[in-house]
Amino acid sequence: MGIDDISKKAQEFLKDERVTKALKSEQAEGASDKILDGIAAAADKATGGKFAGQIDDAKKAADKKIGNE
Repeated sequence: MGIDDISKKAQEFLKDERVTKALKSEQAEGASDKILDGIAAAADKATGGKFAGQIDDAKKAADKKIGNE
């Protein structure tokens, strides 16, 4: 199984109405906020704060795609 196969399966998975609904749930919002905060903090630390604006923008874009806020 190559990366293209994995990508296609992931796209099919994300099109499922049940998956979409779960990703927009309150539970997903809370979990995604914690995960995104951790990733952003780690990226900011690793870059010495040089890319804080870009990291925050990426975090906000990801947050819009997951959860309900």
